[in-house]
Parts: sequence; C-alpha cells; structure tokens
Amino acid sequence: ARELAAAIRAAKAGKMTLSPEATQALVRAAQQAQETETLTEREREVLKLMVEGLNNAEIADRLVVSLSTVKYHISNILGKLGLDDRTQMAVYAIKNGLVDLAEL
Repeated sequence: ARELAAAIRAAKAGKMTLSPEATQALVRAAQQAQETETLTEREREVLKLMVEGLNNAEIADRLVVSLSTVKYHISNILGKLGLDDRTQMAVYAIKNGLVDLAEL
C-alpha cells in the first residue's frame, strides 16, 4: 500500500516510477547493447559467417585467417555477449539485429 501511494504521489508530481523488475530489465538491455557495441568489425564478420552456417574451418578459409584466429574471435564474441555456445550466439545475433538476414 505504501509503494502504491508513493507511486501515485510521484505520478501526480510528474515523476516516473518503475518496478524493480522493469528497472532490472532496462539495466540488462543497456548492458547487452553496450556489449554488442564493443564487437570489432572482424568479430561481426565472424558472427555473420557463423549465422550463415559456416563452421570454423570454412570461416577461416573465407576470411583467409588461421583456424585458431577464428576460435579466438568466437571466444571473444561469446565472452562479450555473455553467451555459452554458437547456437545462443546465432539466436542472439538474429534477435538483436546484429546480422541482416536479407544479406545472407
């Protein structure tokens, strides 16, 4: 009841209030956006090729880099995005517009 009354008073005063859940969702979204912005151009290329379905060796051939370089980039992407595997990475990339599906 106190929280509701405080929210009503805040709204009357022209202030916005957010539930703890909404605040947490906003913070998470901001963190993900910041992490996404930190991907290098090469990491974005690797991500795009991975979403296209290429395996590490195929990505290495396409980008003319070593297999270990591709693995390094994938590891960096996973770390920056806070993901666990390639499948999560592909889904995240598509959901968040990191890969333009029209270009695939």
